[in-house]
Amino acid sequence: MTGWEQVLTMLGSPLMQRAIIAAVLVGAAAPVVGTFLVQRRMALMGDGVGHVALTGVALGWLVGSWAAISPADTLAVPGAVIAAIVGSVVIELVRERGRTSGDLALAIMFYGGIAGGVLLMNLAGGTNASLMGYLFGSISTVSTQDLWWTAALAVLVLCVGVGLRGALFAVSHDEEFARASGLPVRLLSMVVATLAALTVTIAMRVVGVLLVSALMIVPVAIAQLYARSFGRTMAVASGIGTTVSVVGLVVTYWRDIPPGATIVVLAIVVYAAAAVLQPLLTRRHADSDPHPDMSDDVVVPASDPDCATPAGSAAGEPGTSVR
Repeated sequence: MTGWEQVLTMLGSPLMQRAIIAAVLVGAAAPVVGTFLVQRRMALMGDGVGHVALTGVALGWLVGSWAAISPADTLAVPGAVIAAIVGSVVIELVRERGRTSGDLALAIMFYGGIAGGVLLMNLAGGTNASLMGYLFGSISTVSTQDLWWTAALAVLVLCVGVGLRGALFAVSHDEEFARASGLPVRLLSMVVATLAALTVTIAMRVVGVLLVSALMIVPVAIAQLYARSFGRTMAVASGIGTTVSVVGLVVTYWRDIPPGATIVVLAIVVYAAAAVLQPLLTRRHADSDPHPDMSDDVVVPASDPDCATPAGSAAGEPGTSVR
C-alpha cells in the first residue's frame, strides 16, 4: 500500500474522522483562551481547573450509575463542565481578593479535586483505568456524543473569546485602566474564568486534564516570539495549536504512542526551535533596510555651526554624507 493510499485509509476511518475534527476544534479554541490567561499571568489556571474538572467527571459517572444510564459515562462531560465552572469562579474570587492565604486555599482545592475524582470514581463502580482517558486524553475513543459536546463548547469559546477580545484584553492587561474606562471588570473576569473552564472540558478528551494547560499556553508562547500585537498573537497561536494537534494525532495513527503526550511534546519542540531561531531572524530584520526605496543619505553642510563634523570625515569638506 502506497503512502497516499494509507492517508486515504486513515481519512476514511470514522474513528479518525471524529478524532481529527476534535483535534482541530480543541487546537483552535485552547490557545484563544490561553492568550488571555498569559496576559493575566495565570498560565497555570488551566492546570488547576483540570484537577477540579476530574471531580466533575467522577460525579457525572456516579450519577449515571445511580440512574442506570448506559453508558455510565454519559454525564461525565456535563459533570466536568459544571465542576470546572464552579472551580474557575472560585479561583477568580480568590485571585481578586489577593490574600496570601488564597494560594493555600487553591492548592487544597486542586489536590482535593484529583483525590475526590479518584474516590468518587471508585464509588461509581469504575476503575483507575476509567480515569486514564480523562487524565491523559484518549482521542481515539471520542464518540459521536463527545464530538457534539466538543463542537458546541469550542464554537462558544471561539465566538466569545474572539468577539469580546477587545474588552477581555483590556481587563487582562490592566484592570485599573479597564475599570476607569467603565468596563464591567468583575463580569469580564468571570467570563475569562468561565472560558478557561469550558476549554478544559473540551480538551480533556484530546490531551487530558493534566496536560490541557500546555495546549493552552505553549502555542501562545510560540506566537509571542514573533507576533507584535495581541490580535496577531491570538491568531498565530490558534493556528499553531491546530497544527500540532492534527500532526500529533496523525503521528499516533502509525505509531502506538499516547496522542495527548505526543501533541504536547510536539508543541514544546516547536517552541524550542522557534526560540532558537528568533534571535537570528530578529538580527536579520534589524540589519535590513526597512525602506530600500528611500535614500538614507543626509548631506550636512559644513557651514552649519550646529552640526559637528562626523568622526572619520575630512575637516573642511563642503559636505559629508551621513548614513
